[in-house]
Amino acid sequence: MTTKVSAAINIPQFFQHLVDGVKVTKTGGRTVGECLDELIERFPQLEAHLFSGDGKLHGYLDVFINGESAYPEELSKPVADGDELHIINIIVGG
Repeated sequence: MTTKVSAAINIPQFFQHLVDGVKVTKTGGRTVGECLDELIERFPQLEAHLFSGDGKLHGYLDVFINGESAYPEELSKPVADGDELHIINIIVGG
C-alpha cells in the first residue's frame, strides 16, 4: 500500500481571491491529480477554474513540479514527498 506524500501547492495570484488570500498550502497525494483533488476539497470554488467539464485540467493551465512541467502526464504525474507544485496560466498568442 502506497501512502500519501506531503506536497506544497503554490496558489497563483489570479486564484488567491477564491482561497481567502492563501498563497501556499500543503496537500497530500501520490499524483498531481490527487493533490489538486485535495486542494478542491479544501477550496471547492477552485474546481471550475481548474477543470473543464470532462475532468481534465483547463488547456490554458499547466502544473509544474519543482520547476518542471507535468505535461503530458499532467494529472497522473507522480508527486514525491516535499515536492512543490505551481499552477501556471499559459499565455499564448498569435
